[in-house]
Amino acid sequence: MKKILFLVVIIGVSLHGYAQKELNGKYKPIQSKNSEIKDVPPTDTPPTVDPPPVKEPTVLKINPEDLYKNNSLYKPEANVEGIFYRRNEYLGGFVTNSLYSTVRYRDAAFVDGDKIKVYLNDKVIEPEVILNSEFQGFKINLVKGINKIDFEALNEGSASPNTAEFQVYDDKGAVIEASQWNVGTGYKATIILYKE
Repeated sequence: MKKILFLVVIIGVSLHGYAQKELNGKYKPIQSKNSEIKDVPPTDTPPTVDPPPVKEPTVLKINPEDLYKNNSLYKPEANVEGIFYRRNEYLGGFVTNSLYSTVRYRDAAFVDGDKIKVYLNDKVIEPEVILNSEFQGFKINLVKGINKIDFEALNEGSASPNTAEFQVYDDKGAVIEASQWNVGTGYKATIILYKE
């Protein structure tokens, strides 16, 4: 068996080497009939106007300390050393012209039974939502002025803290904001949409 394999390899190598010899010195490039090279102008003309830049959402300047002063609406921060999530979390404020907004959320980490309550302008709109791996959410009609959305952690699941990924879209489907929150039980994550 080894002799046959050796014989096949030797024949293959010799044929391969023999095949290369036929090209030695015989290759001649084909000359073109027109040896002049002409510059051909491009058929597409470049745009004369720069495309409009992607508009970043206008950010509201709100001090979170002022927002979370009301202890009847927001649980005061727990000063526990080494535990960063026993506090309310400000997710940002944004200016929009949208008629409505779509808010979606899901568990950002390990699906461990995190539950939230959702408020719009301090009124409950979702009393209890169990976060899972699929996005779920709601659409809100924006009123002129401030539209404050609070997500209150009802628990921390089996792994602390209550973690979620959220996305906020305008009425054209463009993302206004997308981020995460990490809050303890009873604390809230807040985003504000200001309709002009």
